[in-house]
Amino acid sequence: MTVLSEDLSAGLEETGWTRVCAYADLMPERGVCALVDGHQIAVFRTFDGGLYAIGNRDPFSGAYVLSRGIVGTRAEEPTVASPMHKEVFSLVTGVCLDDPGVSVPTYRVRVAGGAVEVSLA
Repeated sequence: MTVLSEDLSAGLEETGWTRVCAYADLMPERGVCALVDGHQIAVFRTFDGGLYAIGNRDPFSGAYVLSRGIVGTRAEEPTVASPMHKEVFSLVTGVCLDDPGVSVPTYRVRVAGGAVEVSLA
């Protein structure tokens, strides 16, 4: 899910959200991996400032590597290509664009007080 604007008014103690890192620490078009409630989450910042969070596990290889993938676009949709076998996943829906029957989970992501937060709910 993309975040279009910073939500400074959100309560930082609000349950269900886990701080991952500072927004300024995320390099555009690069991913980071975060452990959120036992789940590996790949978080991406795009050049336009959008944030996306998907499961880090590549369903084709079983390796937890999507955060190291190549960020790009396909038909103006933000994507990441797995570093293992280069299958491309939508950062919006999690669907594999090369094999639509396969997908990875997507998660809510936001900026609160300058920090990137992810929710599994």
